Amino acid sequence: MAGSFTGSGYDLQPSAQQVPVESNYITDFDFLNQYLPDTYQREFSKYGNRSISSFMKLTSAELPSTSDMIKWTEEGRLHIKYTQVGNGATAADDTAIFQVNDTGVPAFTTSNAQVMRVGQTVVVIQNDGSGENKGVVTAADISANALRFTVAFYEAGGLVTTGTGLGNADCTVFIYGSEFQKGTAGMDGSLEADTNFLENSPIILKDSYEVSGSDMAQIGWVEVSTDAGAGFLWYLKSEGDTRMRFDDYLETSAIEAVPAEAAGGAIAAGYKGSDGVFYAVNNRGNLWTGGNPTSLSEFDTLVGRLDSEGAIEENAIFLDRQFGFDIDDMLATQNSYGAGGTSYGMFQNDEKMALNLGFSGFRRGYDFYKTDWKYLNDPTMRGQNVGGSGSGAINGLLVPAGTTNVYDQVMGANAKRPFLHVRYRASQTEDRRYKTWMTGSAGGAKTNNIDKMEVNFLSERCTCTLGANNFVLFED
Repeated sequence: MAGSFTGSGYDLQPSAQQVPVESNYITDFDFLNQYLPDTYQREFSKYGNRSISSFMKLTSAELPSTSDMIKWTEEGRLHIKYTQVGNGATAADDTAIFQVNDTGVPAFTTSNAQVMRVGQTVVVIQNDGSGENKGVVTAADISANALRFTVAFYEAGGLVTTGTGLGNADCTVFIYGSEFQKGTAGMDGSLEADTNFLENSPIILKDSYEVSGSDMAQIGWVEVSTDAGAGFLWYLKSEGDTRMRFDDYLETSAIEAVPAEAAGGAIAAGYKGSDGVFYAVNNRGNLWTGGNPTSLSEFDTLVGRLDSEGAIEENAIFLDRQFGFDIDDMLATQNSYGAGGTSYGMFQNDEKMALNLGFSGFRRGYDFYKTDWKYLNDPTMRGQNVGGSGSGAINGLLVPAGTTNVYDQVMGANAKRPFLHVRYRASQTEDRRYKTWMTGSAGGAKTNNIDKMEVNFLSERCTCTLGANNFVLFED
């Protein structure tokens, strides 16, 4: 007995690829049928502009490099300040011995012990807020692998507060000058400003698109718009998508890349990784956590941090939609009528006028310009973080505007560079900024006997984040 189908049968379901299956097989070829559907030649863009690349184009420049390693140096602090200084003296002592216990300070040796020198004048501030002293350094040496120095106070009352021990964090000390007696020798030793040596390595990115010669012979035109121009080239539609996707990956790799750690599986497999923008800011920059800053007092805290760093006058904040709304709401409340309604009268703001509830920027100590970052809103990227609040979702990135001077070790000279820029490998004979070529035996390619056309994409590049201490990463 022959079998048969029961039920409603198959609906017409177009497949994502050109594969003949039962669910997308059309049996009705009666072109005189009055119910034959009209077809549109142009593909409808239901997701709008699907590309998310814009950030690096707005903030960075691209510079060539011939080396597999990019190295540069950044200036350290000019002045010296320690915030975790121990003190074992008692209140009213005329002199006191202090010990530097700051974390992150290199171990003191005879070569770098001259940070505190006899004759320098210092400010000693009690960390509990009980007062401060000023004095002159009368001795400095290395004891128990720590820097210890003796201060003679100018005040007649001596030390304001009894210390809790040399190994604690009683005081903050910074140098403000020096004083010497008549007829004495000059300053003993010299200071060398700290220099940070930084480096990054380019990584190779690749992609490809292929189509068989037979499929290229089929007439199935779709109106498309690619980098090569608009037209009816159906088989290049996916090539245009591949190119757009590759462009996006060039940007997202510059943002998200991390170096392979020694104990990780990637380095064991031969991959090295690279320092992306988020990694650089997270390790060398400023991290704002615990939700978006939504009040002027919180932005004042942010301004205070920028004051202590490079104090760049103009800054751009690339943010997600919610962070943008939070800033708009914060600025709207500064209007005297913001809480109760719109202020009419100023700037001919009548009730029939379309009301703009958004702001493009503001000034609070510095200029802050905000712009929506599609990468943080796109649901296929970092948008709509499924972890929810507190999951480490990135809400925005503050980027300083302008350029900075660094010493380029490859060039062997000082150079002015944007805070954020891309270095790609190139020479007189090989430019790997953005390579594309065709292989196969179809579509004009004649490189082998395989009946297809393959479009290849390649780039070798890395991101240099200069002065990461001027950047701020906003996380939940």
